[in-house]
Amino acid sequence: MKWLLILQDYQFYLKIEKGLAKNSIESYTLDVKKLISYLEENQITTTPITITEEIIQQFIYTISKKINARSQARLISGIRNFFDYLIFEEFRKDNPTDLIEAPKIGRKLPDTLSIEEIDLLINSIDLSEPQGERNRTILETLYSCGLRVSELTQLQLSDLFFDEGFIRVLGKGNKQRFVPINIQTQKYIKQYITTIRNHIEVQKGFEDTVFLNRRGKNLSRVMIFTIIKNLAIKTGIKKKISPHTFRHSFATHLLERGADLRAIQQMLGHESITTTEIYMHLDKSFLKKVINTFHPRK
Repeated sequence: MKWLLILQDYQFYLKIEKGLAKNSIESYTLDVKKLISYLEENQITTTPITITEEIIQQFIYTISKKINARSQARLISGIRNFFDYLIFEEFRKDNPTDLIEAPKIGRKLPDTLSIEEIDLLINSIDLSEPQGERNRTILETLYSCGLRVSELTQLQLSDLFFDEGFIRVLGKGNKQRFVPINIQTQKYIKQYITTIRNHIEVQKGFEDTVFLNRRGKNLSRVMIFTIIKNLAIKTGIKKKISPHTFRHSFATHLLERGADLRAIQQMLGHESITTTEIYMHLDKSFLKKVINTFHPRK
């Protein structure tokens, strides 16, 4: 069995069976291609079926001299997933990476903004300019709904269910979820659509897109980053912030006010609760509050 042939089948599996996004599929593919390149460079003749733990261990050891611990852990995870696929398809009975340990890496806590800092950023927007109204609506939507930047740029007019108080979000792996949206943010979106968007000459293919640039096309991820970066400079906020910072702040502020972690998980679109649990580290006082409120021996 040839490597590139099975790699094509693996990519199809990731897309159809796992429903992964294009970027994720490319990342998993690159992990396997690095292993293939190592085998070719060192003239090691083996197949996906016959490759041994020792060969993969030597590959990891060699590449670890060129990448940091976090990248190394990510690579091992990607290679392990590939061999799990081979087991799933009954090409192999074992995973040669099972006994290979990934390096221990600390889990980085996400940066967050205080409510005052978020207000400062939003209030610094110049509303006398057309893009000011749009930019305020973007920040309000990021913060009030906890969206990823890609979810915001892909938001459609047909995704707005204001009568029900929800928006439909297309998340990772093309998975849909419904997220509550408050009345204030609804008002900003309606105002932006009425006063700004409806006066833009919308380009073909973007008729349903909510947030548009001046040329009538959807905003890029880079443009959203730039808007926030410029506002941070303008307000003097020294933290390293991005669109994702608003998502982190959304989750953190909800948790600090007693929101259920499972509910936050659903709103963020996290597949695993362990991803959401990182926010538990931000405010240990929340744990004390839970015990004092709900434990019978409080």
